[in-house]
Amino acid sequence: MKYALVLVGMLCVLFSAMGQTLTLIDPATSEPIKHATVSSEFPPAFEISNSKGQVDISAFVDSDKITISSFGYQTIEISYASLIEAGPILKLNLSNLNLNEVVISGSRWARDSDETPSKIISISPKSIEFQNPQTAADLLGISGKVYIQKSQQGGGSPMIRGFATNRLLYSVDGVRMNSAIFRGGNIQNVLNLDPFTMEHTEVFFGPGSVIYGSDAIGGVMSFKTLTPKLSLDDETLVSGNAVTRFSSANKEKTGHFDLNLGWKKWASVTSVSYWDYDDLRQGKNGPDDYLKSVYVQRIGNEDVVLTQDDPLLQVPSAYSQLNLMQKVRFKPSQKWDFQYGFHYSETSSYGRYDRHNRMRDGLPRYAEWDYGPQKWMMNNLSISHYTKNGLFDQMSIRLAQQRFEESRIDRSLNKPTRSTQEEMVDAFSANLDFTKVLDSHNTLIYGAEYVINKVNSTGFTTDITDGTMEEGPARYPESTWNSFGVFINEEHYFNNKINLKAGLRYNIFGLTADFDTRFYDFPFTEAKSTNSSLTGSLGAVWRPSETWVFSGNFGTAFRAPNVDDMGKVFDSEPGAVTVPNPDLEAEYAYNLDLGFAKKFGNFAKFDVTGYYTILNNALVRRDYLLNGQDSILYQGELSQVQAMQNAAQARVYGLQAGIEIQLTSKLTFNSDINFQRGEEELDDGTTSPSRHAAPTFGVSRLTYAFKKLQVQFYAQYQGERSFDKLPEEEKGKDEIYAKDSNGNNYVPAWHTLNLKASYSLFDFLKVNVGLENITDQRYRPYSSGISGAGRNWVLSLKASF
Repeated sequence: MKYALVLVGMLCVLFSAMGQTLTLIDPATSEPIKHATVSSEFPPAFEISNSKGQVDISAFVDSDKITISSFGYQTIEISYASLIEAGPILKLNLSNLNLNEVVISGSRWARDSDETPSKIISISPKSIEFQNPQTAADLLGISGKVYIQKSQQGGGSPMIRGFATNRLLYSVDGVRMNSAIFRGGNIQNVLNLDPFTMEHTEVFFGPGSVIYGSDAIGGVMSFKTLTPKLSLDDETLVSGNAVTRFSSANKEKTGHFDLNLGWKKWASVTSVSYWDYDDLRQGKNGPDDYLKSVYVQRIGNEDVVLTQDDPLLQVPSAYSQLNLMQKVRFKPSQKWDFQYGFHYSETSSYGRYDRHNRMRDGLPRYAEWDYGPQKWMMNNLSISHYTKNGLFDQMSIRLAQQRFEESRIDRSLNKPTRSTQEEMVDAFSANLDFTKVLDSHNTLIYGAEYVINKVNSTGFTTDITDGTMEEGPARYPESTWNSFGVFINEEHYFNNKINLKAGLRYNIFGLTADFDTRFYDFPFTEAKSTNSSLTGSLGAVWRPSETWVFSGNFGTAFRAPNVDDMGKVFDSEPGAVTVPNPDLEAEYAYNLDLGFAKKFGNFAKFDVTGYYTILNNALVRRDYLLNGQDSILYQGELSQVQAMQNAAQARVYGLQAGIEIQLTSKLTFNSDINFQRGEEELDDGTTSPSRHAAPTFGVSRLTYAFKKLQVQFYAQYQGERSFDKLPEEEKGKDEIYAKDSNGNNYVPAWHTLNLKASYSLFDFLKVNVGLENITDQRYRPYSSGISGAGRNWVLSLKASF
């Protein structure tokens, strides 16, 4: 025993001399494992391995349980003393069959997923690299648990558990991305994010308002971008990646470069990405209803309707995008960590493809219907402080400023007047979060958040024949939206098998708006609204053995009416116009989750989660009276007046199930399937299927991995949605749906078969190839205005240094 203690003491001295650096390596290739997470709850600590697989573990001293997790490897739980005894190099065993991994989105702090009552999934950088998603929306789609709708190629609107758009919340590096003009219709703001810079991506399913405030009803999508990595030795840490990619279906030309420079106290990350996409080609085998044989081109002084040479091309759908990111980190000691991040994204203008499919009198309804350049900029300063005192063990401060710019441009066929509406939102936020370990059984997480959005909206018309411009109606009033909330979460561990989590949040929100009545005769010129909400959650996890996990969670969530709900003027559908309604209140959701996961040795893992959500006081678009009139003239057309109103209750229920089977040491099968049903009340008291409850969908994958080679054959699929089961508001959208045998709109079932492979040619160079939609299916995801890609060759090269 004496000699063992001496040995442990010598190892501690060795680790101390090396700065307590742990190196994680792959057991088959001996390559370093980067982006692995190392975390502890007691004391609270979290680190991510750098490009050399190195992690500084000095913050984990005296921890009884350190969780080490990385996609494709077996999660390890080990004490600090045992880690010291094991030595400075640790091999992680290959395995995907983990019941636990490190997640952050549930509480903003690192936690084991098997101790979290809510359903949370992670999308690893390895998966992103292998699957090669073109956009951040596609990145979410590769999980097999998030449904993606697209109205144009430059877009992607996630649907989670029957909710979408402004009933889901986006978080980027801990900062709320939802703005005051996030709308109820499909949005494409996730397009602003760069898949190449994602270090950690999580999806939190169900209500998340306790931590994230308004909008987190159906779920939270949390994106963590690259953290500047410090050098853990005397040499400057220089690492980075260069990627180039080509896809045949849209003639994609993509380039990306990132560079990390790290010293002992300072580090920086620089990233540049550029994408260029041509018009998207759809498949040749499928409904002819998805084909568009004509497009409009301005020739001379007239609009000319031209016949497409290739009817499989979806014209116009081309666009390009540029993303920039710069981060700087300063860590003067183990107690302080300062990080500043700058993000910028800008797209070109791009056509909204579904609007270009609208017809009138046998001709295209529009000569132009484009989104102008979509821009997003964020400045983000985060400060973390680690110390033990009476108030906290860990503190985090985040200060952020964001600017959103977007516009809409439309012109009817053979009309000389082009209408343009431009929106700009300046968003400021401040978050203060604390973690306090009360004892070995209780942890307290609490904090406060303040958000303010200032909305500026303008409109103008342009006569394209002579270039003259006139001021026109804006989409939104000049507005200010603000929110202040405080929250508290307690985690109680009865023993190593049962833990309980409870949380409360109190939120105050307000909105002021000034309306321009020069173009619309509104019966008001200003509106003010102030309200509050109280939300909570209570959940428990039971782990009767190392192979079973049971969880249950009840939670509430709210969505405060924003500027888009209260003040927007737009054509929601042909023959209808939405007008402002200043008398709105928050909507509330009540959700119950029940789930379990079972691991069968080292052979298989199965998990299933059931949920039921009720949305009360739901904000929905309903017929309305403006100055006593049910119709007004809008853009030259007599249109039914509608407005957002607290006029409905919605219910959604469903199941999420997944299975993973280790067939051999090199061959793995996994599958995810999602079933959901939803309904909402209509004006007459009847019910209609919910618009954002997607048909049954899923993905199944067969993966072979051996040393430097990985090959995967997989299928993606979606069930049918008949005309009778379409939401009432979707039944009339001829431009996006196929026709059944009775001539009614419906959603055909579809599937794609796909094959992908990656191989490391050298230690620094990896090639990825893929053949997507092998059978060249012509398919269109539910509620989408553009078809998916036909047969598509993908080739990418990645150089790492």
